[in-house]
Amino acid sequence: MEVEAYRRLFPLPFYERHLLDSVRPDTRPLHRARDTSIALGSAPFSFFFFCPFRLLLQKICPVASADGSALVKIGDTTMLAAIKLEVMTPSADAPDEGSLAIEFHMPPICSPVVRPGRPAEVAPVISKQLSDVIVSSGMINLKELSLISGKAAWMAYLDIYCLNADGSLFDAALLSAIAAFSHLQIPLVSLSDDGRVVAVTGDLLEDESTPELVNKERKLLLHSIPFSLTCILHKKYILADPTAEEESIMETSITVVLDSSEQLVSIYKPGGPVLAHTSTVKDCIVLTKHRMKELQNILEESLSAMEVV
Repeated sequence: MEVEAYRRLFPLPFYERHLLDSVRPDTRPLHRARDTSIALGSAPFSFFFFCPFRLLLQKICPVASADGSALVKIGDTTMLAAIKLEVMTPSADAPDEGSLAIEFHMPPICSPVVRPGRPAEVAPVISKQLSDVIVSSGMINLKELSLISGKAAWMAYLDIYCLNADGSLFDAALLSAIAAFSHLQIPLVSLSDDGRVVAVTGDLLEDESTPELVNKERKLLLHSIPFSLTCILHKKYILADPTAEEESIMETSITVVLDSSEQLVSIYKPGGPVLAHTSTVKDCIVLTKHRMKELQNILEESLSAMEVV
């Protein structure tokens, strides 16, 4: 029987034969994540130019008007994140704070299991996970989004679009969110004569009649940045950064989130037949620490490359 035919007919025994040698069918060691890349800012536009679905993507993903954007790839899993800032009136309970809204999207182009007109069941789950992790980690100080106490603040809309779903969706989505916030440029605004907060463009800056600026153009300062790693648990084996095929065959997964100080932010285990013993969880945390250092280096290299350009 040919290898591919055996793989299709008996996927679990096929994988288990590889696991005996501590390797996976894609030649990766069990604990190694896939190659990862981050493109910031204008880089995602080149993706649009060459993508055969660019007309559809331009309708569903407002990258062209985004204040911060990033394209992230982990293996074949691809995420495009876009942040749009809008001025809002802060709540009475938090007059000196802005707000954050996060939405994760899975259009039909990302996977054959996602059908047109029927939203993917996992999308709202990942949206909630992302919101919980970003808020609980303290990565963003909402006070930095304030403009005028009690009158005006920034509302940051973060939209993440899954362009190709090949496993570890949360890891790629979180990394794209971090990268987009790292690229985010807070625009200049001024207070008009009628009390409205208006954006200030390059032309208005040269106009002497432009009202005094309310804020300065700047980057958003990030604190305690969270990084995650999803692992598949199968018998005595731990497989880091699983593909979609591995997730479908070996059903038990665990996602560990650590911040940049190596403090535990969250552990998420959606279920599955394998129990996550204390020793197993500790092993996953160790793997996440190694992965976090890799991702920090990749993000720093992307930020440095953008500054050079």
